[in-house]
Amino acid sequence: MSTRPQKSLETFPNPAPGRDYEIRFECPEFTCVCPKTGQPDFATLHITYVPDELCLELKALKLFLWSFRDEGHFHEDVTNLILDQLVGACRPRRMRIEGDFNVRGGIHTTVVVEHVGGR
Repeated sequence: MSTRPQKSLETFPNPAPGRDYEIRFECPEFTCVCPKTGQPDFATLHITYVPDELCLELKALKLFLWSFRDEGHFHEDVTNLILDQLVGACRPRRMRIEGDFNVRGGIHTTVVVEHVGGR
């Protein structure tokens, strides 16, 4: 396999830093494992952000999200962790992540986390 999961995130310069615009990613194949049972958890992550000076590079984002596949995390923990790491990498003006987790034990969970930064 030519690629492997990785925790590092790559960015590139925002081509229009003087304008507010949204970038939206839908990531329907996110997986991690339940820290209690070790069983897989599946989610669709909806990531929306307004870049400042930097934008997230998509291949690096894919490999970053893949890196959680074998890690045990509660839904709330992993959604906040991903937000913190993405914000740290690209320092956006705003970012919102909605983790829409598949039903587990008869309960559907959605976790929404937000970051509002400044210039």
